[in-house]
Amino acid sequence: MRGWDARSEVLFSYVNCEGRVPKDHPLRAILRIVDAALAALSPEFEGLYAKFGRPSIAPERLLRALLLQAFYSVRSERQLMEQLDYNLLFRWFVGLSLDDAIWDETVFTKNRERLIEGDIANKFMAAVLGQEAVRVLLSDDHFSVDGTLIEAWASMKSFRPKDGSGEPPPPGRNGERDFHGEKRSNESHTSTTDPDARLYRKGSGQPAKLAYLGHVLMENRHALVVDTRLTLATGTAEREAALEMVAHRPGNHRITLGADKAYDVAEFVADLRELNVTPHVAQNTTNRRSAIDARTTRHPGYAVSGSVRKRIEEVFGWTKATAGFRKTRHRGLVRVGWMFTLTATAYNLVRLTKLVGAVA
Repeated sequence: MRGWDARSEVLFSYVNCEGRVPKDHPLRAILRIVDAALAALSPEFEGLYAKFGRPSIAPERLLRALLLQAFYSVRSERQLMEQLDYNLLFRWFVGLSLDDAIWDETVFTKNRERLIEGDIANKFMAAVLGQEAVRVLLSDDHFSVDGTLIEAWASMKSFRPKDGSGEPPPPGRNGERDFHGEKRSNESHTSTTDPDARLYRKGSGQPAKLAYLGHVLMENRHALVVDTRLTLATGTAEREAALEMVAHRPGNHRITLGADKAYDVAEFVADLRELNVTPHVAQNTTNRRSAIDARTTRHPGYAVSGSVRKRIEEVFGWTKATAGFRKTRHRGLVRVGWMFTLTATAYNLVRLTKLVGAVA
């Protein structure tokens, strides 16, 4: 018998969001890890909010929504709020019922600023990695490090002389600007919309862009990110950030650190050895002598680190495809760095959905 194509709105519904999400959905495993980390951060949240007044967006819900933005590459807060309005999966993960009103995107971004000021992203990553089921997966002996270029959300037309001189762009929404014959550098120019951004060239023959540098320290056993940094784009930032991250590692026992040819600098290798770190750095023999000699290359572990080191490229490929720092409109070293750390934590959560299940 043919069914009737008739629209009928029921007054009451007895199916909640929980019943709509499949039992084997990967977000269920992620939510268990996230909720445990958020419970550990509850004292941190208490210190960020006043004791009296009108309740704001719960920080736990705000962080879950930001994770969804990274998981599904939602391009803006406006689109994220739109998805939360009608997407039952999103409502379930954040903790909203079918009847809960969705926040205005301006209110959402304003509440996020409080979490940025409290450095919650780094604390959230530590809370995820500190769980017993996750801690057993981490290696405390072998690590890899690398950096990546993060384009700033600033136009090259905003890169103006610091002294206020120079020809301003013509009026209009996107007026043309002729830079022919004009010499620009970070010493004499700065961006009027993002002063922290620096003009940086990734390599020979590559165009110079306003950018930051993101840095990741990964453990080699299961390729989980254990530390992140965001720095100004300078020629020595990668090596300086690597030294800072390995210096803050727990314990003083000897470890190994894998890195690419850009880290093959005599001063950097010497600093690593002073920190009780064996430098498994790829040799750079182009027009100069490598700082890595047979004391390191003769060991089988050096070859193993070379193959594991390529894993870190997966982190950068994954994060650049998300909304963490390229598709959402963030400016400033602190804000971009906060989103970079949160996106790296989202990457860890995706990997942990299989790893924690395998251990359990």
